[in-house]
Amino acid sequence: MHYRTLGRTGVQVSTLALGAMNFGQIGRTTQDEATAIVDAALEAGINLIDTADMYGQGESEEMVGKAIAGRRDDLVLATKATMPMGDERNHRGSSRRWLVTELDNSLRRLGVDHVDLYQIHRWDPTTSDEETLSALTDLQRAGKIRYFGSSTFPAYRIVQAEWAARENHLSRYVTEQPSYSILQRGIETHVLPVTEQYGLGVLAWSPLASGWLSGAVRAGQEITTSRATVVPARFDLSIPSNQARLDAVEKLAKVADAAGLTMIQLALGFVTAHPAVTSALIGPRTLEHLHSQLAAADTVLSADLLDAIDEIVAPGTDLAPAEKFDAPPSLLDPSLRRRLA
Repeated sequence: MHYRTLGRTGVQVSTLALGAMNFGQIGRTTQDEATAIVDAALEAGINLIDTADMYGQGESEEMVGKAIAGRRDDLVLATKATMPMGDERNHRGSSRRWLVTELDNSLRRLGVDHVDLYQIHRWDPTTSDEETLSALTDLQRAGKIRYFGSSTFPAYRIVQAEWAARENHLSRYVTEQPSYSILQRGIETHVLPVTEQYGLGVLAWSPLASGWLSGAVRAGQEITTSRATVVPARFDLSIPSNQARLDAVEKLAKVADAAGLTMIQLALGFVTAHPAVTSALIGPRTLEHLHSQLAAADTVLSADLLDAIDEIVAPGTDLAPAEKFDAPPSLLDPSLRRRLA
């Protein structure tokens, strides 16, 4: 396992980090299975575990808490807030009211008195940067969080938050957690240059592109991944973007085979090769999944391999642009880009 400094924090984290989204009902993972995954991950040298309040509506946090009991100080613990936690309209977002309340809920579920990294799961357009950063700064000063970060923010929102922190003499985001894989490279255009400019650590989620790069999705085979069952539209080959992904996967498989690598090694090696990326978040549902991903812990891709990948999926390209999670609201809502008469 390799380690890198998390942004400008001085904290050393493993280049592969354990994402716990699949713990519980989402991944149909039991507590015993989750504990076994955590045990194996820590033994392999992973020292960063990332979860969120909305994963299973708190279930993932509870399972992580039980799995790390007695060894909390041996790892960097991260969680997130902002996504809806039930139907109550104020049980979501990044207002001071909600963040203060929900952090206490997360600490209770995790069974700890602080988290190392508290992340805003998505940019909340209804709340000012000053409001959010002020609340996070106070929680940091209270000792309940060590650092805080953003997740899936558009590049211009990262910049705006950095300036808001500076202008209001508040602590600033030290990390960004974007979606990044060989098939979704759009963040190379704007987000990663911004994180490098401001010295943010980057925790890349979905490095296997929801299973497209796991080796389980190939031409002529039935797609049976768990994600295909949950979101079948993302694997429907009648949709042009999905066919484009499959075409790329077939070409990438040949590159991996020629290099003596698995698709997982190629995919994770690509993400961790980018100088802006600190860690790639893996989200195994089973021990078998974990071990196949741990095989990429020391994978270093040569310049020739990276060039071959660039030939298949050009830098800065998203093969499935409709699945962008950091798109500005005006791209999703036509009324926001049309002046009313």
